[in-house]
Amino acid sequence: MGKGGEQGGDSGEPAAQIRFYTWEEIQKHNLRTDKWLVIERKVYNVTKWANRHPGGQRVISHCAGEDATDAFQAFHINPTLVQKFLKPLLIGELAPGEPSQDRDKNPQLVEDFRTLRKTAEDMNLFRASPLFFSLYLGHILAMEVLAWLMVSYFGTSWITTLILACILTTSQAQAGWLQHDFGHLSVFKKSSWNHIVHKFVIGHLKGASANWWNHRHFQHHAKPNIFKKDPDVNMLHIFVLGDTQPVEYGKKKLKYLPYNHQHEYFFLIFPPLLIPVYFQIQIISTMIKRWANYYLRYFITYIPFYGVLGSLCLLTFVRFLESHWFVWVTQMNHIPMEIDSEKHRDWLSSQMAATCNIEQSFFNDWFTGHLNFQIEHHLFPTMPRHNFWKVKPLVKSLCAKYGVQYEEKPLGKAFVDIVGSLKKSGDLWLDAYLHK
Repeated sequence: MGKGGEQGGDSGEPAAQIRFYTWEEIQKHNLRTDKWLVIERKVYNVTKWANRHPGGQRVISHCAGEDATDAFQAFHINPTLVQKFLKPLLIGELAPGEPSQDRDKNPQLVEDFRTLRKTAEDMNLFRASPLFFSLYLGHILAMEVLAWLMVSYFGTSWITTLILACILTTSQAQAGWLQHDFGHLSVFKKSSWNHIVHKFVIGHLKGASANWWNHRHFQHHAKPNIFKKDPDVNMLHIFVLGDTQPVEYGKKKLKYLPYNHQHEYFFLIFPPLLIPVYFQIQIISTMIKRWANYYLRYFITYIPFYGVLGSLCLLTFVRFLESHWFVWVTQMNHIPMEIDSEKHRDWLSSQMAATCNIEQSFFNDWFTGHLNFQIEHHLFPTMPRHNFWKVKPLVKSLCAKYGVQYEEKPLGKAFVDIVGSLKKSGDLWLDAYLHK
């Protein structure tokens, strides 16, 4: 039984003899220049291939040195097809005496979750409804047409413009939820079709970059609320999050901002500026073509009524309103949850620690783009959102069996908890800053 190490790699040559590796050896290969991972007990060296990974090299790097079986299943709608890319990267298998899970993860919990996923597949819960997504796209396009008809018939009065801005904001927010569906490959059976429509929705309806979104968002899904791996909790020193980061900042006497007031300046910085400022800077730096197509369509539509400056002001106001909608919805499921460094949990436990649900209602489903089912979405990212409610009882049952917390709350409380969580973190920072 070989221990691996020096040999094995990306050569593409099949090994003459199967090599066996221990978890101790595999866990050493989690560096930027040396990445191994395990899928269904097979060991792969993805060091050179990571840069060619369609989902981005960072998301695959975050799983280096670990069992990535559940992440692999979660992100790929046709794992059998993807296996052909893995075959040349195969360097061996886990040694017969090694457990299938690394770092003392509960093997029965992992097995039961995989059984749950198989049950969901047998229930056809990964099959999308063409009618649902056609109607969803239709109601977005209808709002775009309605906005143009309003300004055509009623002119550019303040009242008309305000109503127009609300309609365009709603259209943009809903287009954001729709691009999210295609980005997660949850609509069509073929990845290529999802990619094509995703680029259309996010590029031409939203003016953003599909690649930028994919590479950022998939990292968040792979390692939610984990510092240095989830870009959504990289707050650029503007906020401190969770229970450990504030104490670390406080002990080091780091005070980029008065974090004990972050729950107050949150209202001035995060909701108003995320989309119109931060996201726009990132998007413009990553793409020009589809960004230009979106703005060309927008200005051709509204310059005849508002002029160049007026159209620009209208668009900025719409982005400002949309940013509030986006921030409150996307942060309510994560900021109040555990935010910490990597703990190498199993897939179910890691997702449950970082996510919570919002109570279901027709309005909540529509307003949040079904992100009120954040738990189910994180466990099964490629599942069409109209099926989340069907798998929810199975997830709750599994969590109850193993004592894993399944948190669900009203929409209003979820919003309040964002501010409360920021206040708690700010108070922890202040205490550490003054007394430790």
